[in-house]
Amino acid sequence: MVRVLVTRPEPGASRTAQRLLDQGFQPILLPLTETVALPVDADGVANNAVTVAVTSANAVRHAPKEIIAALAGLPCHAVGKRTAEAAHTAGFFSVGEGPGDAQALADALAGGYAGQTIVYLCGRVRFSGFEQRLQAAGVHVRTVETYDTVALDCSDEAVLARLSGLPVEAGLLYSANAATAMQALAGRPALLGVFERTIFFALSARIAAA
Repeated sequence: MVRVLVTRPEPGASRTAQRLLDQGFQPILLPLTETVALPVDADGVANNAVTVAVTSANAVRHAPKEIIAALAGLPCHAVGKRTAEAAHTAGFFSVGEGPGDAQALADALAGGYAGQTIVYLCGRVRFSGFEQRLQAAGVHVRTVETYDTVALDCSDEAVLARLSGLPVEAGLLYSANAATAMQALAGRPALLGVFERTIFFALSARIAAA
């Protein structure tokens, strides 16, 4: 059975692991990052805003109740299915499911909101192209950072224990942070044997280039 390293944090890690099991792979969970909530002031967050954009399910999962309550009545544009489901669960009344790509969502919104304000629920670590595309089209973007992504410190011993000291054939990279952390891990002398033949699959070209 092909062993596949899953580097994303929960709750996505367990969901991915189950999908791999269903397809006949052996998932090995080794989250390299975790998401933590940030303090957010809800005062004035909805002032003059006409809609909400979300490109990460974590942005709504970590948003304080006060933020959701202030924005729930506005239409919410989610980047894709999973983020749309998270927005519905969080309490947004009207959620549109986007094309699954942040840049494509920005393109879709750019033409309809020139001169207006969009509230962008996001993480501290994010792809800046989404905001840049909207701002270039004359859209006012109010960023609300609800969470941060931080690297986890994995010792050689902990990694080897998680892998049972055996090589993994494939690895999945879901973020640039994880890709950078994985490069550092794979370069450690004690871990060369388990990663030297691993083929890594990145969610996007941007992540692959990290």
